[in-house]
Amino acid sequence: MTRHWADFQYEIYLQGMSGAVPRLPTDLTRLEELIERRLGPGPAGYVAGSAGTGSTARANRAALERRRILPRMLRDVHERDLSVEVLGRSLPAPLALAPVGVLSIMHPDAESAVARAAAAQGVPFVLSSASSTPMEQVAEASGDGERWFQLYWPKDREVALSFLARAKAAGFTALFVTLDTPLLAWRPRDLDQAYLPFLHGVGTANYFSDPAFQAGLAKPVHEDPNAAVLHFVGMFADPGKTWSDLAFLRENWDGPIVLKGVLHPDDARRAADAGMDGVVVSNHGGRQVAGSVAAADALPRVVEAAGDRLTVLFDSGIRTGDDVFKALALGARTVLLGRPYVYGLGLDGQAGVEHVIRCVLAEFDLTLALSGHATPTALGMDDLVEDAC
Repeated sequence: MTRHWADFQYEIYLQGMSGAVPRLPTDLTRLEELIERRLGPGPAGYVAGSAGTGSTARANRAALERRRILPRMLRDVHERDLSVEVLGRSLPAPLALAPVGVLSIMHPDAESAVARAAAAQGVPFVLSSASSTPMEQVAEASGDGERWFQLYWPKDREVALSFLARAKAAGFTALFVTLDTPLLAWRPRDLDQAYLPFLHGVGTANYFSDPAFQAGLAKPVHEDPNAAVLHFVGMFADPGKTWSDLAFLRENWDGPIVLKGVLHPDDARRAADAGMDGVVVSNHGGRQVAGSVAAADALPRVVEAAGDRLTVLFDSGIRTGDDVFKALALGARTVLLGRPYVYGLGLDGQAGVEHVIRCVLAEFDLTLALSGHATPTALGMDDLVEDAC
């Protein structure tokens, strides 16, 4: 039988009959405030903060809120099927957990807790290459769960090759290559605290455990951790990469390759011409370019440019089930959820992540049904109207 994610609300109400209430709010927009109270200014600011004044992050939210859903009535929505086909995989809903690095600053179980939560709910987890936990350990925690690997493309060719080989061996089926972070942006919340976890060896687990990385060190990591950190900083990203370099990835990864951080339609066309399989329309949640176009505003033009040559995914600004609805109506095939699940992790570990997933998908299921739709693929631009400015 098809799973109705909306049933989560009745589970909550039934538990309430015995006096139990959810440990975390079901209005996920409240989680950021809770995490600010729970964690110190360094970790909280690192996750919640943005580039510059935060204008891009605010624009992401405004672009989604400006678009309003236009419900239809008297349509049979008794049976709904949220499943979708994405990158050759069958998913139970159009949702995956976005790559977020250094998760040990939020909870000691870090990426392993997220992998278990995602697998338990049947949604993919995109593991950041800047994780606090080696990819093999995360894969073990994931079990049979769908897992995708995100690459910050390092300068060192041998390290890149090693990462690709390790990810493939660990059962990661798709490669997400983040393009929008060849340099770290000007992030005042981090700068004001002088807080960069990498300089303390946090978020470097995949590097420090990598044989190609270790081969570039004069001493083992444990004997000279500062030298290992400096070696990592020197290779973490490469602002010299160009479109022609994508051939290297295509030659060395035999699964789907998705370019993350595409906002311009011409870049989508170039991705398709280069043999890529998909793009993520994303501005890194507002963390990279201050004053950037909102991701939701960029989405329709990228979808048009991609045509049937690319799978288009979306992130940046997603907080609720109705946000998921809007992104799909604007043309995305599926949505990556970022900060809310990280806040859930920080507040309640694996259970917190599962709570966030279930809340988002319950609200999306209900929004879909109450708007007159039984499947995500039925959504289109006609299901939205735009508020006048």
